[in-house]
Amino acid sequence: MKAWKYDEYGSVDVLKLATDVSVPEINDDQVLVKVVAAALNPVDYRRRLGHFKATDSPLPITPGYDVAGVVVKVGTQVKGLKEGDEVYGDINEKAVDGPKQFGTLAEYTAVEERLLALKPKNLDFVQAAALPLAIETAYEGLQRAGFGEGKSVLVLNGAGGVGSFIIQLAKHVFGASKVAATSSTGKLELLKSLGANVAIDYTKENFEDLPDKYDVVYDAIGQPEKAVKAVNKTGVAVSITGPIPPPGFSFVLTSNGSILTKLNPYLESGKIKVMVDPKSPFPFDKVKEAYAYLESHRATGKVVIYPIP
Repeated sequence: MKAWKYDEYGSVDVLKLATDVSVPEINDDQVLVKVVAAALNPVDYRRRLGHFKATDSPLPITPGYDVAGVVVKVGTQVKGLKEGDEVYGDINEKAVDGPKQFGTLAEYTAVEERLLALKPKNLDFVQAAALPLAIETAYEGLQRAGFGEGKSVLVLNGAGGVGSFIIQLAKHVFGASKVAATSSTGKLELLKSLGANVAIDYTKENFEDLPDKYDVVYDAIGQPEKAVKAVNKTGVAVSITGPIPPPGFSFVLTSNGSILTKLNPYLESGKIKVMVDPKSPFPFDKVKEAYAYLESHRATGKVVIYPIP
């Protein structure tokens, strides 16, 4: 099959399109998915740069975490999925601890049934591919922070892949009383359209100096020292980019298809919207360009690869 791969760690230049990669074998608890669309995530390039090579699978590596596609083969222990099912998910249960050697930037990928969910009927494969890692990260962080009805949240980088879902989940699923978010000037209206009550322009104001303090500050950009200054007396800060001082904690996503299944009704009703970057989708032969664009930090929403041959 065709697949993107790299034999050494480094910049986008180490990525090569191969045509002779073996279709992965499936274990008893896995299904084989014909990949229709795949989304890129910052964790992909951190991995490719060797940031967690000590816990990575062996080279050569086919990158990619997020998939949307069609089940073409099922393992003997698979209960809930069958051939022909349209599915989506993040194929790596632990993002930095032994992610799969054969990822989603390929014609086929093997993935455990428990990491997948049936694709929402109203979304196409491009939109579905843009969801799993980002929306599961948004959900798990809010859950771990004890977020719930009547609480307030400040989202740092509300227009990003994860941030756009934190705003919407806080508002529509968790019942937030107040959602504030930061972005650059041009994206303030976007924050409001996603459900933010307060949109803060980080080019003009320091959010940590403003009088309002929050039950949860969700740092989706990497400003831990500032994030904890916006927390109220009983609140917490959550970081997905690395260590954070108290009263903060950081976590790495555990992929779980049941979160997607739980959120499907909100997606199918249109309450939660998927943000695909306007430049997406990039075709399969333009994966290098897509990563270069993602790594420039200019994307709004998710960068998706489609069609995959």
